[in-house]
Amino acid sequence: MSVVSAVAKQILPLFDRIVVQRAAAETKSRGGIIIPEKAQNKGLEATVVAVGPGLRDGSGSFIPLCVAVGDKVLLPEYGGSKLEMEGEELTIFREQDIVAKLL
Repeated sequence: MSVVSAVAKQILPLFDRIVVQRAAAETKSRGGIIIPEKAQNKGLEATVVAVGPGLRDGSGSFIPLCVAVGDKVLLPEYGGSKLEMEGEELTIFREQDIVAKLL
């Protein structure tokens, strides 16, 4: 079992929150040039690690989320709450902050 899946089993986000793990930043360009660490930008792609049950509507029933565990999503450049558990860096977002779901 990977470290991320073990951490994901310890976290249950509330309501419409989603826990994601960002993809590693590119260290080499397509042409083979090595990119310095300061010039690397954070990856905007991530994998969903854990999802909450969804928001509640007026009658009290849950509205399901559009993403599921394992989906690849596109994140905004800024935002989210950083979380570090067992050496893994994860980020928590609300569902409405997710830019797109990658197919």
